[in-house]
Amino acid sequence: MRIALANIRYPPTPDASVQFAIDAINDASRQRAHIVCFPEAYVPGYRMPGRHVPAPDAAFLDRSWKTIAEAAGRADIAVVLGTERIVSGTLLLTALVIDRDGSIAGFQDKVQIDPSEEPTYGQGCERRIFTTGPLTFGVTICHEGWRYPEATRFAARRGAQIVFHPFMHWPEPGSYRPTMFADPKNTFHEKAMLCRAAENTVYFAGVNCAFDGAPATSAIVNPDGTLLAYQPYGKEGLLVADIDLAAATGLLAKRLVEYPSLDVGA
Repeated sequence: MRIALANIRYPPTPDASVQFAIDAINDASRQRAHIVCFPEAYVPGYRMPGRHVPAPDAAFLDRSWKTIAEAAGRADIAVVLGTERIVSGTLLLTALVIDRDGSIAGFQDKVQIDPSEEPTYGQGCERRIFTTGPLTFGVTICHEGWRYPEATRFAARRGAQIVFHPFMHWPEPGSYRPTMFADPKNTFHEKAMLCRAAENTVYFAGVNCAFDGAPATSAIVNPDGTLLAYQPYGKEGLLVADIDLAAATGLLAKRLVEYPSLDVGA
């Protein structure tokens, strides 16, 4: 199966995020991808320092999701769209999953919130898996994919052949500028992507925006933990690769023995 990661530029406005997403969907379809995944909160744009994103707007989100779903249906491609949604007055980071016919398959909310996000975003409360054609997949968003192996293992133990990992990792002043994936001098983030695949025997696909000086880039990791493909740092465009669904057995995830908690006496 051919997959695509939308390693595209951070959108300057919410309206631009919708148009950029549609352009990437059409591009991925022309390259015969079955599914395309976008970075974290791509629509309307992740609320990060130094970037102005208008206040949360449920009506805008509803219109945007409908417009993007219609584009996916016309292009005959499934979509994992990093976005946000408002649930009971709380703003959640989430991924909207759209099937190839343009139907809405559902949401995967971000369950594990980074401490820096707590003033802005609330915490999701459940995990799920999705299917499109012969592909079963899960979604783990940014912080939870890097720091919490359980988020990836949940999907692998339930038949997922790949876990998509929308994230948003921008360069900090003076931060290391890598040119090689999983450079030992770089932070742990890309190395964690290799681990998530190998420890579960599934594909792992992380997608970032095309930031100049990005500390982590979009990449697809094989089920044995070896690198299948990665996007050159800061280069805008789609990362497209073919994956072998039969290779994603989930063997190591399924062999995990989950021990009951131990009561420790005084």
